[in-house]
Formats: sequence, C-alpha cells, structure tokens
Amino acid sequence: MANVDTSLKEAIGIEGAIGVALVDYGSGMALGALGDSPELDLNVAAAGNTDVVRAKMRTMEMLNLHDNEIEDILITLSNQYHLIRPLTRPGGRGLFLYLALTRNRSNLAMARHQLKMIEAALEI
Repeated sequence: MANVDTSLKEAIGIEGAIGVALVDYGSGMALGALGDSPELDLNVAAAGNTDVVRAKMRTMEMLNLHDNEIEDILITLSNQYHLIRPLTRPGGRGLFLYLALTRNRSNLAMARHQLKMIEAALEI
C-alpha cells in the first residue's frame, strides 16, 4: 500500500504527465497535487473536474445504473488527455485521481493501466 505522496509521485512519473491531483469531489479541493506546468492550474482543474464527476454520478443515478461503477472518465483535448479515476475502495469513496497528459508524449492505454495500479495501491 502506498500513501498519497508516494502515489502522486508515481503518477507524475507516467510518460507524458503534466499534472496529477487527488481530489475530494464533495468539496472540489485537491488533497494533494504535483506538476508545475504553466499550462495547467491544478486547483482550477480539481474544482472543474469535480463538476464532471458529480454530473456523471447524477446521470448514473437517474439511469438506475446502481450495479456499475465508473472506472475512469476520459476527456480528450487537441493536445492533452485528462483522466479522472474515482477511488472505489471504502476508504477512498468521495475521492478521485486526476491526471493530465500531453497527447504527443503519452500512451493512453499504458497511462490508464498505470493509474489503475496506482489507485489500487493507494492507502487513504
């Protein structure tokens, strides 16, 4: 099991990563963040992506998709990928990992796999 700091360091090490945060989607606050890209304000991204997660949760509720959990949400921009991965273990409910990647320097499939492994090892 890895703590938050270790997990964020692993995530920022993913090829093409420009920023990563662990976010509380109840408050929209980043509990931890790494990345110093001038093109990405992680606090703004944390708050904004909270709205994305909440909207998807509401939609799933309206569709009665109670037996399903969100594995991840992908937002594809012309130059970036943004991955949102809600934590599914009991201690992580209400939190998500947010990872921003530069498109031309990343492998999306590998990044999703690595983020899944980081989420599985994260201890809150």
